[in-house]
Amino acid sequence: MLALGASSFLRGPVLFVRIDNNEVRPHLKVLERYKMPTVEVYTKAFCPYCARAKALLAAKGVTFEEYDITMDKSLRAAMIERAQGRSTVPQVFVNDTHIGGSDDLAAAASSGKLDRLLAT
Repeated sequence: MLALGASSFLRGPVLFVRIDNNEVRPHLKVLERYKMPTVEVYTKAFCPYCARAKALLAAKGVTFEEYDITMDKSLRAAMIERAQGRSTVPQVFVNDTHIGGSDDLAAAASSGKLDRLLAT
């Protein structure tokens, strides 16, 4: 059975499929279309640039995963590898695309690049 409905975590109308046990789930093709972007931010405690980047993302209503590398050397090493050698924080990634630091994120937001990445 198919039904059209709305969901708060998906943007727009969604086609739902009723499963045998009366469970209702979003149709996978529709779910793919309205999938939220994956945003990751590597930060350190007491970092004003990290706070600025997180505030910009929050102002846009973006949900993000924060990785605090303050006391975690292995997580810091992973960030440096993903960021192609950059070791400063924050380092921001949208759908595995490296944006860069706080200034890079602000530039991407003002140029419209961030919105385009978030829409994909």
